[in-house]
Amino acid sequence: MSVSVDLSFPVQFDGREIKTLSFRRMKAKDALIAEGEANQTRAGYLLFAALAGVDLKVIEELDIEDLETISEAIVPLMGKSAAKALSEEKLRATRSDGAT
Repeated sequence: MSVSVDLSFPVQFDGREIKTLSFRRMKAKDALIAEGEANQTRAGYLLFAALAGVDLKVIEELDIEDLETISEAIVPLMGKSAAKALSEEKLRATRSDGAT
């Protein structure tokens, strides 16, 4: 199983334009990719790059809207715990939006 995401804002990298990124299912070894990385955002980018088979710089150059689309689209590829974490995060965000 894989997921392809068409970018609303293509990225220029290594002399070519990247319009679509395809992500593969996560494997256990992928959980080690960002081991030792203190910055959680960068750790996520490292994982995205590995799952897409692209250089980290491609992920770093993504428009934030494309990054958000990718984040949601690849949850099914990352296992049950990632889906649960995303659901909990969305619930927290919804609750904080209504707080005054």
